[in-house]
Amino acid sequence: MTIKVKDITPNAVVEKVAALSDDELDELCEAAEKAILDGNGFGWLTPPPRRVLESYWRGVLLMPQRDLFVARLDGAIVGSTQLLRPPPNNEAQAHAAQLTTFFIAPWARGHGLARGLLKAVEETGRAAGFQQIDLDLRATLAAAIQLIEQAGYKRWGIKPRYAFIDGSHIDGYFYTKLLAETAA
Repeated sequence: MTIKVKDITPNAVVEKVAALSDDELDELCEAAEKAILDGNGFGWLTPPPRRVLESYWRGVLLMPQRDLFVARLDGAIVGSTQLLRPPPNNEAQAHAAQLTTFFIAPWARGHGLARGLLKAVEETGRAAGFQQIDLDLRATLAAAIQLIEQAGYKRWGIKPRYAFIDGSHIDGYFYTKLLAETAA
C-alpha cells in the first residue's frame, strides 16, 4: 500500500509494507545501521550484528499490533517508522497509538521523507479510529524535535535520565498529537 504524500521529492515514496524481499530487508538494515551510527538508533547506540537487525525487522512484520512504514528514495529503502497499536487487553488506552522506531538514513535526509512517514502514520491511525498518537525521544535529537513540533505534536512531559549514553544521562521528551476533534 503506497501512501502519497505532498511536498516530497518526486523520486521519494512512503509506503506501508506487510512483507519485505531479501533485498528490501538488506536496504532497511543498512539504513538502520547508518541511522544508529548517526545517533538516531531508536535505542541502539551501536549497530548490532546484521542477523540481529534482520531478526528484529522480521519480527516487526509478524506482530499484529505493529504497522511498518518505509521511506524509499530512488526505489531503495532509506528509513522507516512503526505505528504501534495498544494490546487488546488495554481497553483504557485503546484510543492512543504510539509512533516508534522513526528514522531516515543520514544521506537520505532533506527530501521530505520524515514528514511523509509522519503523515502516513497519522492517516493510518486516524483511519483505524485512534484519537491520538504518542511518541517519546531523547532531548538531544534537535532535528527530530523540530520536525515533530512543526507537525503539531505537543510536548507534555520530560523524563529525567531517559537514556544513558557515553557516560552521561540524557533527558527524554514525551509528545502527543490529537488526531480527532472529539479527542480534545
